[in-house]
Amino acid sequence: MDWNLLTQPVLPPDDLARSLVLALSDDGSLPHIGIVGDTYTILLGRKDTAGRFCLIDMHIPPGGGPGPHRHDFEETFILMDGELEFVFRGEAKTARSGETVHIPANAPHVFRNASSKPVRLLCLCSPAGQEEFFLQLGVPVKSRIEAPPRPTPEQDELFRRKAAELAPKYKTELLHSPE
Repeated sequence: MDWNLLTQPVLPPDDLARSLVLALSDDGSLPHIGIVGDTYTILLGRKDTAGRFCLIDMHIPPGGGPGPHRHDFEETFILMDGELEFVFRGEAKTARSGETVHIPANAPHVFRNASSKPVRLLCLCSPAGQEEFFLQLGVPVKSRIEAPPRPTPEQDELFRRKAAELAPKYKTELLHSPE
């Protein structure tokens, strides 16, 4: 028996073209994106993780959060501060600071900050790509906690049209709120 076969690495070699990334949420050079009244800071994107995942620091003001949607990627939320209401497949839950919520691919969901205080969470999407959707759809803001400008009715309509146009490219389906 050739014992060397048993000790051969089964992992590919280290990719020396990739480097360590140190991302600081308050770094002004990171993209801070205003979208649906929230502010999302892209900590790690496709280029940082070889497409395996993206990591987004989310600041959700009172009343904030996206509309109902679903997408073809896994999404995990780690609540750092505050609490969020999640509706997953029609069932409501509240997640609080220190808790983690995982949304499987393709499952309909929505989240909202129903409290009177801002919420901070980390959002991990696997594989990467959601950060690119946000970059194309949102507006740049200066910091992790800066609110995006309030859109005019015309800007809001343009945003909705652009979101509907871009969503399929990013394997996302925008759903209607139940009346």
